[in-house]
Amino acid sequence: MNPNIKRMSRLRRARKTREKLKELKAIRLVVHRTSKHIYAQVISSDFCTIIASACTLEKRIINSKKGTGNKKSASIIGKEIAKRALEKGIKKVSFDRSGFKYHGRVKELAVSARKTGLNF
Repeated sequence: MNPNIKRMSRLRRARKTREKLKELKAIRLVVHRTSKHIYAQVISSDFCTIIASACTLEKRIINSKKGTGNKKSASIIGKEIAKRALEKGIKKVSFDRSGFKYHGRVKELAVSARKTGLNF
């Protein structure tokens, strides 16, 4: 399958999800992944303010020698984003997986964020 078609399909799925979340005026936990890194952000209901963020580019994660493109690092990012959101008083979010399958690293991030205290 053409990589460009796969990317366009993922972006179409992401757009549909975001339209629904915009309609609901929900605070959302956005996940983006690449082959080497994973990024997470909590974005306000007005869709323009980042409340909290965490990614595998942070020195603490890179120096842990566990790698950055695996489930272990996704779990660490999930815990970290949940802690940072809870510090800001955010307990309930909507999970925006940016069109990625709920599988592997995306699932691991979501599970660890739930265990740490976020509800979605």
